[in-house]
Amino acid sequence: MKKNNWKRLIAATAAAAVLAVSFTGTLCASAEESGMVRSFLTGKLVPESIGRKKAISVMLNNIQDALPQSGIANAEVVYEAPVEGGITRLMGIFEDYQDVERIGSIRSCRNYYVYFAREFNTYYLHFGQAVYALDLLNLPSTLNLSGLDSVGDTVYYRSDDFPAPHNVFTDYDRIQAGIDYMNYPTEYSDEYLGTNGHYQFAADGERVTLDGGEDAIVAAPGYEYNHPYFVYDAETGKYTRYQYGDVQTDYLTGNALKYDNIIFQYCPWEKFDDNGYLNIDVLSGGAGKFITNGKAIDITWKKDTLNTEDPFANENFGVTHYYDANGNEITLNQGKTWVCIVLDSYSDNAAVYPDTASYTG
Repeated sequence: MKKNNWKRLIAATAAAAVLAVSFTGTLCASAEESGMVRSFLTGKLVPESIGRKKAISVMLNNIQDALPQSGIANAEVVYEAPVEGGITRLMGIFEDYQDVERIGSIRSCRNYYVYFAREFNTYYLHFGQAVYALDLLNLPSTLNLSGLDSVGDTVYYRSDDFPAPHNVFTDYDRIQAGIDYMNYPTEYSDEYLGTNGHYQFAADGERVTLDGGEDAIVAAPGYEYNHPYFVYDAETGKYTRYQYGDVQTDYLTGNALKYDNIIFQYCPWEKFDDNGYLNIDVLSGGAGKFITNGKAIDITWKKDTLNTEDPFANENFGVTHYYDANGNEITLNQGKTWVCIVLDSYSDNAAVYPDTASYTG
């Protein structure tokens, strides 16, 4: 089936499913029978062919010479974390990318991103890596699609509209060819399915309001290099992403990037060496903020289980959960989520503001 026909079929299926959802948000049997499932990444109803086919995690370049990124608007979840030199690198997690013309540009891996990709039970796409990530990447259980391995020529290509090394891209067909080449599984693991995904989402027709939270019209993680921030629009209920003094857009559409949920996750860290490579601890737990619907609350984060003796133990790749001050797991609004990893010694730089006038950058 050609892609455009496939897309029409998906749209028709989705429309039928929407009609099958009552005003109270209860999923009717007819919607279930139509092949719709809850997305593990957004909480929304999506075709089973999208929502239960293993997602991809892609390392995305985030320096100015590589902007704007292509296809990033299709990432349902984005992780942002600092790397050496104070710059940040992004990891987009995609489940619905079949018709995206290209995704990239794609850059190299750092060890902590492997944990993020694995806790969502995804394939992991990158072009190069720091030496400190090699042991994680070489684990048989890491579904690694590396641009520097033999599968690289199958999955990745270079374009001529960006300068090297900021011109590595991929697309749906190349990724599927790489998965076949590596003989990787295409479905989520039973263990991941048993957790019912990564996040807990609001039901259809319901809205998380964070009553009693502090006003958060602007949310800024405090990264000093790209100075990113998010601005809330009460009409849409979404946050628009800004960095480098301007709105962040997708190269393919020109549209601004918008998100329903923002998480600041404060992490312990140290330097691996004098070259500035960071060893960010994304296992041991810590504090943070949850931001949605124009409000913010303080949170804590932790893994269900943790093996401190062996950083490569399987339990360390489990889901990270976030909890409010009363110890209840937070509920996200349905939609897209951006997670900012903040070094804990710089957490005072991460802040929310009650209005745009209060944020001076």
